[in-house]
Amino acid sequence: MTKFGELIGVDIPVLIDFYADWNEVENSTDTLRDVAAALGDRAKVIKIDIKKNETLADALRVKGNPTFMIYKNGEMKWRQTGFQDANTLIGLVQKYF
Repeated sequence: MTKFGELIGVDIPVLIDFYADWNEVENSTDTLRDVAAALGDRAKVIKIDIKKNETLADALRVKGNPTFMIYKNGEMKWRQTGFQDANTLIGLVQKYF
């Protein structure tokens, strides 16, 4: 989890999508690509596979798929389970610039 701490410990917002391949929403990769393109270098957008990172998912109590989180300076600012469209995610992340 040291690497996770390094990922979220930055002074720009970090949007994380916890997902599982077996229940991947068909367009979620495209959605995150759109979000990343819109935010540019003002934020990070990261996908984390729940099954490949079970210890982390358990530690963060990720129960649903997908679960989105926004971190800034190592602190969780927002969290929600369930599909979110690109515009919603962009707006949420922009609150933390």
